Amino acid sequence: WWLYLVPTRAATFRNWPFTEGCACTPERMAAAGFVHCPSENGPDVAQCFFCYKELEGWEPDDDPLEEHKKHSASCAFLSLKKDLTDLTLQEFLKLDKDRMKNAI
Repeated sequence: WWLYLVPTRAATFRNWPFTEGCACTPERMAAAGFVHCPSENGPDVAQCFFCYKELEGWEPDDDPLEEHKKHSASCAFLSLKKDLTDLTLQEFLKLDKDRMKNAI
């Protein structure tokens, strides 16, 4: 459940190639649901913790939220109407159940 927290996701962007002066900063990437999962051949691979969609080939002016919507419009994380910390236990458990369906 730690990945539901933005600071936890942001901490995965330690060697992220885009920082200040870019639209896709670690903070904005994390807020859009992404974690950084680089590979030897893809230093900018980011994956949504919820729908597991992987994106790479980021450009400095890419908007993480817009890219997420464009490539995974059905991601339930994108359709949340309130902050994760405001969810009831029942809402959180339903959301996490939906997330687990994506993992299979």
